[in-house]
Amino acid sequence: MIGIFDSGSGGLSVFREIIKILPRERYIYFADNAFCPYGEKTAREILGRCRAITDFLVSKGADIIVVACNTATAAAISDLRKEYNPLKFIGMEPAVKPAALSSRTGVIGVLATAGTLKGSKYLMTKGRYEEDVRIVEKVGRGFVELVENGILDGPEAETTVKESLQPLLDAGADKIVLGCTHYPFLSDVVRKIAGPDVEVIDPAPAVARHLHEVMEEEGLVRQDARPEGLDLELVCSGDDSSAKRILSMILSQMDYKC
Repeated sequence: MIGIFDSGSGGLSVFREIIKILPRERYIYFADNAFCPYGEKTAREILGRCRAITDFLVSKGADIIVVACNTATAAAISDLRKEYNPLKFIGMEPAVKPAALSSRTGVIGVLATAGTLKGSKYLMTKGRYEEDVRIVEKVGRGFVELVENGILDGPEAETTVKESLQPLLDAGADKIVLGCTHYPFLSDVVRKIAGPDVEVIDPAPAVARHLHEVMEEEGLVRQDARPEGLDLELVCSGDDSSAKRILSMILSQMDYKC
C-alpha cells in the first residue's frame, strides 16, 4: 500500500500524477488539515506531526510513503528515513534544475513556503545553479488557504496570486517553479497572470516517476491489482470537505470512480 500525506489537500496534486503511472495500487491519503498550513511552523512541530502520521500510515499497512509536502520534506524526511529504516520515503523537491537548464532569460522564479525556502535540500539545489541563473524567490502568501477553501479561480484567487507572482515576473523570470504541492491547483491562475511566454513547472510528475522506480526496485508494485476502479482511503485530521471536493474534481477529470 502507498501512503501519501500532506498538511492538507495540496498533496492530492501529487496523487493525481501518481495514479497516472500506478493506477492499480492501494492508496491511503492523509490530509493533516487540522494543523494546516505547515509553512510557518517550526521544524520540530512539523517533525512531530510527520512522525504521528507515519505511525498511522504504517498501522494501516503502508509499505512506502510519499511525503507530498515540500515543507515537510525539508523539515522531516531525513529524520524519518533514519528512524523508520528500512521503510522507504519519497519526498518533494522544487524543480530548480529543469527550470535553470531551460531558461532563456537567465532568471527563474520559485514560489514556495517559507519552510521550503529555508530547507537545506532546497538551498543545496539552489547553490548548484545560482551561478548560471538568477533565482528569485517569493512565498506564496495565502495560496494554501485559497486551495483549502476551494477557491481555485476568480478575482480573489487572481489578486492573491498576483501579489506574490508579479515580483518574479518583474525580475524577468521566464520559468516559475511551484515549490508547494498546493500551488498546482492554482496553476491556471498563475498562467493567466504570467502570460504565454512563461512556463509554469510542477515537480509532481517527476516525483511520481521516482516513486514508480523505487517500487519496482523494492518489489512493491502490486501484483494482485483489481481490474478497474481506484483503491483509495482518504483520511483527514480535521474537516474533510476541502479534500473530498478536490479529490472529487481530480477523479471526475480522470474518469475515475472510487
